[in-house]
Amino acid sequence: MVDVPDVEFQVADYHKRGGQPGLAYGIVVGGELAHAGGFGERSLGGPPPDAGTVFRIASMTKSFTAAAILALRDDGALRLDDQAEAYLPELRGWPPATPDSPRLSLRHLLTMTAGFPTDDPWGDRQQGLPPDEFSAFLSGGVSFAWAPGTRFEYSNLGYALLGRVITAVTGAAYPDYIRDRLLHPLGMTGTGFAAAEFGAADLARGYRRAPMTGDRPGGPGGGEPPVRAGAGGGWSEVPFDPCGAFAPMGGIFSCVRDLAMWVDGFAAAFPPGAPAAGRPHPLRRATRREMQVSQVLTGWDSPDGFPGDGVAAPSAYGYGLFVQEHPALGRVVSHSGGYPGFGSNMCWHPATGTGVIALANGTYAAMGPLAARLLQAVVRQGGRPADGHGVPLAPAQAPWPQTVAARGAVTRLLRSWDDAEAARLFSPNVAQDAPFAERRRVIALIRERIGDFADDQTRRPEFDTPAQCRWWLKGEAGSVQAQIQLTPERPPRVMSLTLPLPPAAGSPLRDTLDALVEWLNGPGHQWPADVPAAPGTDAALLARRLRMAAVWAGGCRLGAVKAGDGAASVAVELAGEYATLTLSLVIDPSTGQVRQAGVAP
Repeated sequence: MVDVPDVEFQVADYHKRGGQPGLAYGIVVGGELAHAGGFGERSLGGPPPDAGTVFRIASMTKSFTAAAILALRDDGALRLDDQAEAYLPELRGWPPATPDSPRLSLRHLLTMTAGFPTDDPWGDRQQGLPPDEFSAFLSGGVSFAWAPGTRFEYSNLGYALLGRVITAVTGAAYPDYIRDRLLHPLGMTGTGFAAAEFGAADLARGYRRAPMTGDRPGGPGGGEPPVRAGAGGGWSEVPFDPCGAFAPMGGIFSCVRDLAMWVDGFAAAFPPGAPAAGRPHPLRRATRREMQVSQVLTGWDSPDGFPGDGVAAPSAYGYGLFVQEHPALGRVVSHSGGYPGFGSNMCWHPATGTGVIALANGTYAAMGPLAARLLQAVVRQGGRPADGHGVPLAPAQAPWPQTVAARGAVTRLLRSWDDAEAARLFSPNVAQDAPFAERRRVIALIRERIGDFADDQTRRPEFDTPAQCRWWLKGEAGSVQAQIQLTPERPPRVMSLTLPLPPAAGSPLRDTLDALVEWLNGPGHQWPADVPAAPGTDAALLARRLRMAAVWAGGCRLGAVKAGDGAASVAVELAGEYATLTLSLVIDPSTGQVRQAGVAP
């Protein structure tokens, strides 16, 4: 039973936060699409999306690629422990990551333990790479962050390689094999690999948020589609990339109606029983369960969207799917998708057969929290939760020398920008994701708001992986957190540069931020009168959560800005007497009303 009014209220409230022009969602219960709907616009000025509206689902594609590999395994056409180079001759010349490392196996690629560095922004822009150019790239070798088989790190490149394996084994192009083996038998007629396969009225257009600097691209000579203004900035349309060598990691287009069948196929694999239980499916029931079994730990999380009374939950990767053992609900299986113009998530609760799909048409729109919230609500109306467990994560490793050098080069570039040097330092997707002119404007605004900046010598750079670095830039009036990620190329290049924009002095966002910090440090127990909350926002609940965190941390002062667009959103460090917290704040910049606020360690 689905409480439709509650579900619709939650989705409408989430959509109002402005992370995407439009979104579509669906609730799967008992093998059926029990409820579906949509809010906003499938294209600017167009109608709301619905269960048949087609979105790019990005990395949710990986579950299809993994299913195809396991189907071939079930057919006896390959083994998961086969060396990848048995199918991909370009890999045979690769030197090992370390002298004692094993050769790459298909299992390494499936579980993202191949040792490749995370490559999201770069990998996204390889979507349309022709197969012959991919072959040439592979022949040149790649950069390893880890020895294969030693730890998880999310990799699009690994799944692109699996797509080539499918072609090598079957002789069919990857899209053709997926259609014939999975989509057609399931009746997924609203799913494909290119925008041209769908009618314009059925297709959601993808958008990215235009910069909020007072200077909008898309005007004369701007080189981008026109921008529609709105609260928190405008939307600029993102052109569709073609289907190419990286389609196996993120190339599928689909809709809520089709994905409900895909989600139900996995949920219906539980509990173990008769092989033919449930609806007919092209993948064995036991194999679908196997995909949802933890293969490698990815970390310990406070479950996103699933309140767990502060208890961290282990998260793992199976085959093309994330598996989380939630402290209250038991196993939850999911996969998100993020791509220029789109964001998506599918998740389900095997113990009750309940699932959720959420699709949006904003760049990297965060659909995971919404899907998790909806799943929790529906499961707790009549579900049967189970218990979870886990093991610790592998320790971190020293950064690449190229990562350390890149941090210095980026710092110099930020102090004196040069387009030619930027083009040499960055992979091409950096300029595609945000043009250099736009980045120069943001850097100028940062300098205007915190003063002339340099590396903060009081803080050591941090490296979560060998190919990633975050560090702090300090000026007389504040500091910001900078972050880079490097590609798996040899030699690697910078594929991502993240710089938050601090709120300007006297702006609604800064005034609200200052008022909240003053209130957190003061004796009052009510939401501050000079901080209005947007309609529908539970100010009392926000106040309780913020106050509890402040009591734990002690008196706080503002620290470095970690994220945000400088006008509608900000995430900033709160340096407390006993702990450092992160305060996240989202407001309506036209009214100053708080839409969302939270504190985390």
